[in-house]
Amino acid sequence: MGNNEPIRKSTQGHGPPASDIPDKLYFRIGEVARLCEVPAYVLRFWESEFPQLRPNKGGTGQRLYRRRDVEMALRVKSLLKEEGYTIPGARAVLKSEFRQKEPQLSLLGDTVPIPKSEAKQLRTLRRELEAVAAILAKPIGKPAATHTAEAATVHAMRSPRRPPIPKTPEIPFD
Repeated sequence: MGNNEPIRKSTQGHGPPASDIPDKLYFRIGEVARLCEVPAYVLRFWESEFPQLRPNKGGTGQRLYRRRDVEMALRVKSLLKEEGYTIPGARAVLKSEFRQKEPQLSLLGDTVPIPKSEAKQLRTLRRELEAVAAILAKPIGKPAATHTAEAATVHAMRSPRRPPIPKTPEIPFD
């Protein structure tokens, strides 16, 4: 970590207000350990306990933390050290916070107002997708078989006998 790098305050609000995170793309585990004021082995342990804390690994296998990973490590530290949560309790808090940040939109679209022009496009797209699904659901080649014909086909598939190989016409040699 160089002395001439720009520094800005954490924008998450959960980490300690006095912690400064350098403005760069990736951090090594030693840098994150210094920022969080915990040993590197603690960060590795937290990675195994908190699925939200998953740094990338470079080609050499070295952990490369992004800013959001550093902020997550600071949040974990805050929950465990300052707020007194146990590891399962902190895991539950982070899980609930994650759910609140990114609510899943309803598939029916009834909770989000959609402009009329977009609604018309979505209805058209839905009809086209349903048509494609209907085409894909049809069997290839022959028209839909009856129930008894399907049962015979299934029985033939399970039968160990193989159909005879058709003979090729013999070509006379002169």
